[in-house]
Amino acid sequence: MPTKGTRSVFISPSRSSSPLPSYASPSSSPLHTLSVTMMEENILYAESIIIKWDLEALSYSKVASLFTDDPREAKEFMKAVKDLQSAMHFFVKENASSEKLIRCQNLMQIAIKRLEKEFYQILSANRKFLDPESVSTRSSRSSRRPSSVSDYEDDDSEEDVIQVASNSVPEVENVSENVMADLKAIADCMISSGYGKECVKIYKIIRRSIVDETLYHLGVEKLSFSQIQKMDWDVIERKIKNWLNAANIAAKTLFYGERILCDHVFSASEIVKESCFAEICKEPALTLFGFPEMVAKCKKSPEKMFRILDLYESISELWPEIESIFSLESLSSVRSQAVNSLLKLGEAVRVVLLDFEMAIQKESSKSTVPGGGVHPLTRYVMNYIVFLCDYSGSLSDIIADYPLSAQSPLPQSYFSSPIPDGSPASAISERLAWLILVLLCKLDGKAVVYKDVSLSYLFLANNLNYIVSKVRTSSLTLLLGSDWLINHDIKVKQYASNYERMGWSKVMTSLPENPTAEISLEAAKECFRKFNTGFEEAYRKQISWVIADQRVRDVIKVSVAKKILPAYRDFYGKYRELFRGDMGEESVVRYAPDDLGNYLSDLFYGSGVSGSATSVSSPPPSSSSGRSDRSGR
Repeated sequence: MPTKGTRSVFISPSRSSSPLPSYASPSSSPLHTLSVTMMEENILYAESIIIKWDLEALSYSKVASLFTDDPREAKEFMKAVKDLQSAMHFFVKENASSEKLIRCQNLMQIAIKRLEKEFYQILSANRKFLDPESVSTRSSRSSRRPSSVSDYEDDDSEEDVIQVASNSVPEVENVSENVMADLKAIADCMISSGYGKECVKIYKIIRRSIVDETLYHLGVEKLSFSQIQKMDWDVIERKIKNWLNAANIAAKTLFYGERILCDHVFSASEIVKESCFAEICKEPALTLFGFPEMVAKCKKSPEKMFRILDLYESISELWPEIESIFSLESLSSVRSQAVNSLLKLGEAVRVVLLDFEMAIQKESSKSTVPGGGVHPLTRYVMNYIVFLCDYSGSLSDIIADYPLSAQSPLPQSYFSSPIPDGSPASAISERLAWLILVLLCKLDGKAVVYKDVSLSYLFLANNLNYIVSKVRTSSLTLLLGSDWLINHDIKVKQYASNYERMGWSKVMTSLPENPTAEISLEAAKECFRKFNTGFEEAYRKQISWVIADQRVRDVIKVSVAKKILPAYRDFYGKYRELFRGDMGEESVVRYAPDDLGNYLSDLFYGSGVSGSATSVSSPPPSSSSGRSDRSGR
């Protein structure tokens, strides 16, 4: 194989006017004469092959393809160029102005023009076989398998020729391997002959156009920061979605395939393949990986958090490919751009987390949730935090070096991480627990708005139970731990107990402590009247109250019933008969024990009117007169 860079030794007159070096006159020994004869024969052989494919000749060679139409001839053509090169090396030592040398130079010009055309044709006509996916999946086989011209060495055995001919009509899945090998053979020949620049120029133009076209179809645009700033978020979000798909394809297929193809075709020269790949992919890669940084610099809000995290995760996941594909020193700016985008996205996430916390604290709506149900703020914040859990890995990396520095009068177990300190996950665990604590403090303030204290406790029970349920049924449970769940479950029960005590105290205290004890008839009547009034007032208020969770609703109903029904049933059983025949019986003993159970079962579905109703004089409709359907179930 001729040495690289020999173009500087034998440059045609048309390319340079520099004089060729002169050497001492050769010996006239028989051995020297034999060498001259062999070189002359090489020139004649090379001329017979090269002239047939002269682009200036009026023959079919102007439209035919040497490599596609006649692979055997292509093999001979490459050998002829090699022989011609050897002859030029020989005669340049003999006589720099020799006619034989000039003749060799002219033939080399013809051969190189032909190779340039063949190189261009192969690149242009085989785009579908040189797509990055085909290149990346089949390149490993191409290095082990001969192509139509890849074996243009000295071995001219008949078996080799047969193998070459059979490979000229390969199966579809092997076409890319053969095309890559042909391109490599031409590139090796042109580079070793001193014409690498011409070869690289053709390659860069065609492959750069393919990269640009692919990114365009993937939706990648070259945008300035000012352009992005002027866009509505909906537009930016669509571009982010396009980018996420484009970046994955570009890194794992497009740029990867281009790197493999470039390394294969120009394996003869480290410098050539490095500069070639850099000029093809550097600018497109900078455009691609610069987009996330510009998004990170835009105005931030909690709603944008998840798209920012999507960008962060995408670059993080693609970093091994980015680092490998763009490992060359000349491509360090691509790696730097990807890192800068990652850092800016991380900064944006930290800012949005702080903004989210401040937004919870500053939420200023004064309206109450009808029936003490789950507040929209609770739903929004908890759904937001649950979604954040999907990015716990990335969030841990982002805030690992930015520990929480908040002060709270509550026990540390309410917001500390169950994960051992030092673990990246402990930082995000603690941060999410803190956000929930901020929400709970806000809900305490909103509970005060309710005029009825028992309703405010029901509101707190509803909202804290919703929070606990969200934690228990999501990956938050892994981040916050069992201690957190136990502490807050206890708190839900405390709120529920306070609601029962405040909401039903008038009913429970209306009966004697010992309901079967002997009391006067008038005292018994007064107890029934107090019970009726208390129960009607509680029922009329609470028929519009809500307990969203069925399990909690059933538990509270059972608990209230246990506090009221046993005592009432005993009292009712002892004194009910005393009022038989009394004209005022109906107004004194209004409810049978079973009626009370039915009325209690109606509660907490959110039917009826506002929960701020005051005591009413008329009783709920009795079972004997036909109770209304339970709306809201």
